[in-house]
Amino acid sequence: MTTEVAAFYVEKTNVEKFKKAEKPSLVSQISKTSKQINGDPLKDNSSTPSTTQAATCSDPPLTMSLQLNVIWTVMVGLSLGTRLWQLSTPKHVVFDEVHFGKFTNFFMQHKYFFDVHPPLGKLLFAVTAYLSGYDGNFSFDDIGQDLGEYEFHVSLLRFVPAFLGGLIAPCIYEIVLELGCTQWTAGFAAFLIIFENMLVVQSKFIFLDGQLLFFSIASVLCYLKFRKQSNRVFSSSWWSWLVLTGLSLTAACSTKYTGVMTLLVVGTMVALDYWKLIGDSSIPARDLTQHLVARGSCLGIMPILLYLLQFYVLFALIYKTGPHDDMMSSAFQASLEGGLAKITQGQAEEVAYGSQITLRHTHGKQCWLHSHPETYPVKYPDGRGSSAQQQVTCYSFKDVNNWWIVKDPHNDSLNVDWPPRPVKNGEIIQLIHGISGRALNSHDVAAPLSPTNQEVSCYIDYNISMHAQNLWRLEIVNPDGSGIWKTIQSQVRLVHLNTSQAVKITGLQLPDWGFHQFEVATDRVINQQDTVWNVEEHQQNISYRYVPEKKDKTSIEQQAPQAAKPMAFFPKFLEMQWKMIQSNKELSGEHTFSSTPSQWPIMKRGVAYWIHRDKNMQIYCLGNPLVWWAGSLSVLAYGGLLVIYLLRRRRAVNDLDQESWERFVFVGELLVGGYLVHYLPFFPMERTLFIHHYLNALLFKIILLAVITDHVYKHVFTHHYLRYAITAGCSIYVIVVMATFYFFSPVTYGHVELSSAQINQRKWLRTWDMLSHPNT
Repeated sequence: MTTEVAAFYVEKTNVEKFKKAEKPSLVSQISKTSKQINGDPLKDNSSTPSTTQAATCSDPPLTMSLQLNVIWTVMVGLSLGTRLWQLSTPKHVVFDEVHFGKFTNFFMQHKYFFDVHPPLGKLLFAVTAYLSGYDGNFSFDDIGQDLGEYEFHVSLLRFVPAFLGGLIAPCIYEIVLELGCTQWTAGFAAFLIIFENMLVVQSKFIFLDGQLLFFSIASVLCYLKFRKQSNRVFSSSWWSWLVLTGLSLTAACSTKYTGVMTLLVVGTMVALDYWKLIGDSSIPARDLTQHLVARGSCLGIMPILLYLLQFYVLFALIYKTGPHDDMMSSAFQASLEGGLAKITQGQAEEVAYGSQITLRHTHGKQCWLHSHPETYPVKYPDGRGSSAQQQVTCYSFKDVNNWWIVKDPHNDSLNVDWPPRPVKNGEIIQLIHGISGRALNSHDVAAPLSPTNQEVSCYIDYNISMHAQNLWRLEIVNPDGSGIWKTIQSQVRLVHLNTSQAVKITGLQLPDWGFHQFEVATDRVINQQDTVWNVEEHQQNISYRYVPEKKDKTSIEQQAPQAAKPMAFFPKFLEMQWKMIQSNKELSGEHTFSSTPSQWPIMKRGVAYWIHRDKNMQIYCLGNPLVWWAGSLSVLAYGGLLVIYLLRRRRAVNDLDQESWERFVFVGELLVGGYLVHYLPFFPMERTLFIHHYLNALLFKIILLAVITDHVYKHVFTHHYLRYAITAGCSIYVIVVMATFYFFSPVTYGHVELSSAQINQRKWLRTWDMLSHPNT
């Protein structure tokens, strides 16, 4: 019996040893895994060869471990859920969906349109519409228009900004972690983003803001990830994050031009990092050059090429004439199918003496040199006298009175000779008004609205002594090798021979007697854009003499002129860029719901986006007040802490160790600097502004709020009771933020009908002008 017990004990001991060899402890697994991750060799001298082999043979062929971050998972679900919920509500067109919906239609129909924003955001809508089978026939005419049978397609278009807007919170979660904060702090920042009402509103509809905000904040995250790889320079992860930084910055700038502010923030931080590298004497000059080339390529050259590529795709997709053609130059219009290209098809390319032409203003106001039988008033209201001659204006519409005949001053004929004699750069010409037959003229008489300029008119009673007053020198601004005046392509100035002043459009509108057309005058400052014109339409009445067949066997039909050539990409691109910049400057005027930048930090104004025709269901662009106001306090809190730290450090009292101090300064450079860069430039802007222009700055402010809270918890309130108080306060704050979000959700989603009394309850500030139907 004793022997059997001993044998059993030995056998049991061997089995336990085998199991230990087969299944190492959790601590040893973690230790070995850690060594593997760090690249250290795993050594286990205690294991015998037979034991190791047995353990290897018993391992399953494929293992996989899964870690679930509960905070991150809940956060992503809530973020996407709040954006995608009620996506088809309201079942009506909301605010700027009128514009971006129509732009999507134009893409589907390949019609040219003009917008002040770059093309990426609209291209994403177009791709979605194409994949969904949308035919582009829903009109998007008015705010409140019923979606009808197109509800599904509009919901898919709304999905694009909603999905990208839902990714903002996860990005901010990662950013806060990269700034050295805890997961709880990162979750705190993400939850503030999730339950911010205005961010939901701007992400739920066919707007560009959801896309812009995502690309902007993603570029900050990619930069921080790239910066973290500073100890692994030129590794695959280092290159990956640098390239992603450039891509996200390109996407932000290509959605709205306010994305340039993010480019400025991230570009400045990258430049500061490189400046520190230059100061490190241990880094050889060759490596510094490689760093510069890498950054320049990924953050400079690549974004420029991708930006150009977007416009190339844009021009390839919208190649037909559209509703906004008249904003562009004649050359641009002639490159589109239909429209002007159809009108000018077959017209002669070279302007000759006797040609009948229309002269369009090339830059600024789009109008044509025009005259009509009416004369200038004998006296103006200020007592000045005029020539009382036939008016010359710039008219914004095509009209028979826009036609002029190019005449040779030395020849009385108004017909084109055969072969035609082309007009060349620097030659002297006369312009005869096609309907009245009177010559374009200028003289020493003040223009009606611009007394410092000379009047332009057509003389009624022509006198031989006035010959020099109707002579003009042709100056081609963009001459080719031939120096010949070309239709569409040539940009010209008409310089008055007698006074050396050029014909220009002043931009001022004449009063009733001038039919509110634009004033035309001459200016001694010749080299300006207002003096540039081009020939748009061109006709020739050719008179020719018989030429013996043996000398000229060519018929007029064989000499038929060719249509204007398509416009090259770069001139087309540059013209569109210029128009976009000019149009952005012109977006000024009063709007019922416009606001000023000084009102944004406290959210003094909102914007009514939509209201039901009969009920008080509405979309009102309003943020979560508790998030906005606390965020504004965080900027002040950082500034106050910075001043205190600087004063104490001046007194040699270092409250923070060097690493914590550098992190605190970096947070200020990135977040406070980012906030100010996204906020202050709006003050000098003269265009119409709305509160949603503040959202990029708001994101930086919310991140700063979380980081400052984390900093106070770790470095200011060191006593555990105070830390408990901060934790409890943040928890209560998040709960109240969620409750406030829910309270304002009826005007965020527009899914609940409110009474007038309930609307008034939500007007926490008197300036929140929510709409309400009477007797409700």
